[in-house]
Amino acid sequence: MSDRPLVTIGIPTYNRADGYLRQALDSALGQTYPNCEIVVSDNCSSDDTSSLVRSKADERLRYFRHERNIGANNNFNFCLEQARGEYFLLLHDDDLIDPDFVESCIAAKRGTGEVGIIRTGTRVIDHENQVGARKVNGCDGLSSEQMFLEWFAKDTAFYLCSTLFNTARLREVGGFASPTGLFQDVVALAQLAVRYGRVDVEEIKASFRRHDANKGSSASAIAWADDSLYLLDQLCDLMPESEEELRSAGLTYLCRKCYRITRAIPESWDRWRTYLIIYRRFERSCSPVSFALEQLRKDVRTGLGQLVRRHTPPYSTSSTSLGGP
Repeated sequence: MSDRPLVTIGIPTYNRADGYLRQALDSALGQTYPNCEIVVSDNCSSDDTSSLVRSKADERLRYFRHERNIGANNNFNFCLEQARGEYFLLLHDDDLIDPDFVESCIAAKRGTGEVGIIRTGTRVIDHENQVGARKVNGCDGLSSEQMFLEWFAKDTAFYLCSTLFNTARLREVGGFASPTGLFQDVVALAQLAVRYGRVDVEEIKASFRRHDANKGSSASAIAWADDSLYLLDQLCDLMPESEEELRSAGLTYLCRKCYRITRAIPESWDRWRTYLIIYRRFERSCSPVSFALEQLRKDVRTGLGQLVRRHTPPYSTSSTSLGGP
């Protein structure tokens, strides 16, 4: 089985028995790759999570239930602690992997020796599994520096559901860890990719589920800023020869990300106060006024498009088709 190493799929969950957990669990159990184990870590759910998991009755499945809620990030790392596989996937209880996700990753890695991570492309889905965006992984052949510059340029995307981690190496770097527990996944990805290399699978093999956005708050925006700046420092420490380019591109990209979170703050005064805090913390790399005007223009275009669609008569099937005489 040397060419079929054990792969652990860790599913941290909390109160999703009546939601997406069943789909996530079925996608893990439905892998075509034969040498998998699935670790479900129940963070003291008050619903029927236990009954749902136990109903699967699959020998590959290991279920743990905490007596108290240990927090999301601690639950992620608990899954990692329990992993017996050579490679580890952290699958959120609302995300999905394609049936051949693991098989495709291991096949691509075969013959390359030890690597830190294996990445595939990812699709974004909504609450009804409708696909909203698709992003192939076009980073094959790129250096680590180039990969992160591609991320800052929005030409690639990082998601946990499409990343296999080297279990032992992930433990060595401390698992999933960052100051506010928001960019802990990208910090781990960066450390393993830079130190131990990676394998890239171009095809889309996983689905990240995007939920309706919650109301923003100043605290959440500042927390994202803290983790963003920590991540950027980590990248520059890992790749010092590219520090200037990484910092310049990263400040702008991460600042705008924090602005998007700030934008959801309902109170205008608090929102603009937070914009200015972030503007200063990110070394004035991106003007909040320019960002707000850009978003306003997008909102106007979206609103006009919806208005036009509502007032446009439906297409008549009796009309001559474009391919007709």
